[in-house]
Amino acid sequence: MIYSALPFIVAFVVCLVLCPIGIPILRRLKAGNTEREELKSHQVKNGTPSMGGIFILIAVVVASLIFARWNYDTIPHILLMVGFGVIGFIDDFLKVVLKRSDGLIAWQKMLLQIVVTVIFMIWYFLHYAGATNLHIPFTLLHVQAPIIYALVMFLAILGTVNGVNFTDGVDGLASTVTLIVAIFFVFVRRMMFAELDVVSLTVIGALMAFLIFNCYPAKVFMGDTGSLALGGFVAGCGYLLNEPFIMVIVGLVYWAEILSVMIQVSYFKATKGKRVFRMAPIHHHFELGGWSEVKVVTVFSIITVFLCAVGYVALRL
Repeated sequence: MIYSALPFIVAFVVCLVLCPIGIPILRRLKAGNTEREELKSHQVKNGTPSMGGIFILIAVVVASLIFARWNYDTIPHILLMVGFGVIGFIDDFLKVVLKRSDGLIAWQKMLLQIVVTVIFMIWYFLHYAGATNLHIPFTLLHVQAPIIYALVMFLAILGTVNGVNFTDGVDGLASTVTLIVAIFFVFVRRMMFAELDVVSLTVIGALMAFLIFNCYPAKVFMGDTGSLALGGFVAGCGYLLNEPFIMVIVGLVYWAEILSVMIQVSYFKATKGKRVFRMAPIHHHFELGGWSEVKVVTVFSIITVFLCAVGYVALRL
């Protein structure tokens, strides 16, 4: 029990120390966020330092390497986080430091994400050659179909990563939802395999420390550096459990966010200007409907707790 707490404690302390040191540095770099003009209540946030996800990533990597060392699963999981985090960092740096409004061009960002995803998939299939049984949630059915498994894996990783990215638009939202998901994976890994999920423990510690500065009103945003890295974390957890569909269940908030954007853009183009939502991603729809940021975070977090309970039932049936 003492050993289980140490990765959490170290990650918490590292992130807690880095934030007050790093936030002023980000201010001096003028790494400030620019809010969308339609969100009137968000205009006071213009200039709030972004790229704070680097503090989360450093804390997770440091604590994980101390306590997991060269664990068979931990290193690829960390590298998946770091790979997506680096993509986010490049995008953030171009946008908020070099003031290139678009950051990475869409195709560049997607190409880099595909490269990271494919590298992880190659490692996964080399080391888990027999792990292509696709478990259908809430049933005992396992489908042995390597090609389908690979396709699901590819789409699930990219969808989850970008879903977490879209969730990061309200103070503390992506941090809180992912904190709950990380707790779920620690619990499930312990119950199912009697293993200590070091990476998830470090993510919990880092996010709890980061939330001190990221909860409403936020003193720092995680930026794409943090949201893409956290997406890599969630995706890695699902595949190291060999339960790809569990990411969709417990991460349904992420998927609702990305699907709301896809629906909004498609409908807007098809109808030449009409909208399904007041604004996408969907958390902004509720904001424009009168919800405060605190209410959005609270409701989405409660939904995530419920989804984690559903996910646990799906795994145990």
